[in-house]
Amino acid sequence: LDTEFTGLHSTSLQNNEPSLFDSPAERYVKARQSVQRFTLVQLGLAIFSKENSNKYVVHSYNFFLFPSTLGIRDVEFTLSASSIQFLSHYGFDYNKFLKDGIPYMNEVQEKLLRQRLLAGTWKVCSTSNADRDVLKKAIDEVTSWIAAAKEEDTMILQDLNGYHVLEVQLVLRQALENVWTEPLGDKKVMVKKVSPEHRRLLENSSYDHCQKKLILLSARGFTNLFQILVKAKKPLVGHNMFMDLMHLHDKFYKPLPESYEEFKRNIHNLFPVIIDTKTVTKSVQKKCLFPRVSGLLEVYAVLCSSNLNPKGPPCPVIALASGCSRYAEKKSPHEAGYDAFLCGSVLLMSAHLLLCRSTDDAVEADPSFSQYLTVLAEHVNKVNFIRGGVSSINFSGEDVPCRHPPALIVHVRGWPGLTERQIYQEFKARCRFDVRRLSKNQFILLSNQYKQLVLRDYRHHPHLQVSVYRHWRHSPSVNCLLQISGIVALWSILAFALGGTSGC
Repeated sequence: LDTEFTGLHSTSLQNNEPSLFDSPAERYVKARQSVQRFTLVQLGLAIFSKENSNKYVVHSYNFFLFPSTLGIRDVEFTLSASSIQFLSHYGFDYNKFLKDGIPYMNEVQEKLLRQRLLAGTWKVCSTSNADRDVLKKAIDEVTSWIAAAKEEDTMILQDLNGYHVLEVQLVLRQALENVWTEPLGDKKVMVKKVSPEHRRLLENSSYDHCQKKLILLSARGFTNLFQILVKAKKPLVGHNMFMDLMHLHDKFYKPLPESYEEFKRNIHNLFPVIIDTKTVTKSVQKKCLFPRVSGLLEVYAVLCSSNLNPKGPPCPVIALASGCSRYAEKKSPHEAGYDAFLCGSVLLMSAHLLLCRSTDDAVEADPSFSQYLTVLAEHVNKVNFIRGGVSSINFSGEDVPCRHPPALIVHVRGWPGLTERQIYQEFKARCRFDVRRLSKNQFILLSNQYKQLVLRDYRHHPHLQVSVYRHWRHSPSVNCLLQISGIVALWSILAFALGGTSGC
C-alpha cells in the first residue's frame, strides 16, 4: 500500500519539524497536527497472489480520493506548495482528484451522517459555484417540464458527473413531492412525474436507488474497501509508512487519538502484520553486499539488476496481471499504485535474499510465503522512524531506543543573544546537526553521524567550546540535584557539628 497527500509537515505550526531529539510520542504529536490539516489525494493498492509455481501475480490499483461532501460537516484541508509542486512534477492529475475523487469518511463522520439520514436533516455540502450551477440547472429543467407533463411522463437529465447523480436526485425529491428519479448509467438521471401516493409506495422499496443504506454506502466510498482490507487481516506492506498509517487511521477509521500508545494499539488491531520495506532494506544493506540507496525505486532497481545471491535459487517471478500491465511498460514513480507495486516486489526480493543468507542448507526452489515471513520476523510491525530517538516504531511492543553517536555540547562565551538557528548555521557546513538549547549559554548538538573534526576545529575557537555531552556532568537537572544534595549535606554536617558541641 502507498498513499500520496497534500502535505507532509505543516509549516504553520511552531516547532513542528522532525528532530533527532524527538521521542516517538513527541513525533506523533507533531505528525498528528499535520495529518489533521492535510488530506489524502491518492491511494495505491497492489495485491500479490502466489500461483502454484514460484510466481506471484500482481493486481495493482490506483484510487483518487476526495473527502465525502454528503450530509456531514464540510471538510477543510490545506495544501503544501512544495508537496503540490512535487506531485505535479511527477504528472499527478489534480483534475481527476478534484472532479472524480472517490469519497471516504471515518466512523465519527459516518455516525453523524446516519443520524441525519434517519432524522431527515441531511444536506449536501456542495458549495462551489460549479456545483450550485449544476443543481440549479437541473431544478430549472424539471420545474419547467413538470408543469405541462402528465403522470408517468419522463425526461432525462444528462452530463452529470460523480456526486451530481445522487445530489440531483436527493434535491429534486426533497423539493417536489410528485417526481420520481432513477439513475441511468454514470452521467444520466431519469425523472418521472408520479402521484404523491405512488411516490410513497416507491420510496425505500427495492426500486429506490436513493435508499438510506445506499446513500450511506455511496458516501462511505473508499471506506468500504478499507474495512474489507481490515477484515482480511493480510500482511500490509509499505515504505516509510508511519505517515501512511496515521492517515489511514484518521481518514477511514477514527480521528487520531491524543495518545501515541492508543494509536499504536488501534493500528495493531486493524492490521496485525505490518512490514515496512524501509526497515527490511536497512537489514539487507547490512547483511549483504548491497549499495546504500534510499529511494524505493532505487532499491527496486538494485534488487532487479544485481545478482546478490548467485548460488541460491532465483527470486520469485513477479508478473503484473492482465489489465494491470501499464507499470511493466513504464515507470511511474510517486503514483500510488506504482509505488505499492514496488513495495511488494521489494519485499519479496529482499525476503528471498535474507532467506538464502539465513541458512547453510540449500533453500528449496519454491519457498513459501510463510518461510519469507519467518525470516522477516524481526522486522514485522517495525515501522521506520525518520530522524528521531528510536530507529523504528514497534506496533506490537515497546520501542527500542536508537544508538546515535554521542551528543555534543556547545559552551558559548562572549557572544550574547545567540539562537538555536545561528548555532545551526554555524555547524551545518561540517555536519547536519539538530540543535536544542540547554541553558542560556549552552546548546546540545545531535546528529546521526558527526566527524571528529568538529571537536578539533573548535578547540581554540574564541567564542564556542565544543565537547562530548555527559549527562551527569552537563544536565541542568543533575547539576541542580547535586547542588541541592550538597547544600543538604553541608547543613547536615553543620547540624551534627553544632549538636555535638552543645552536648559537651
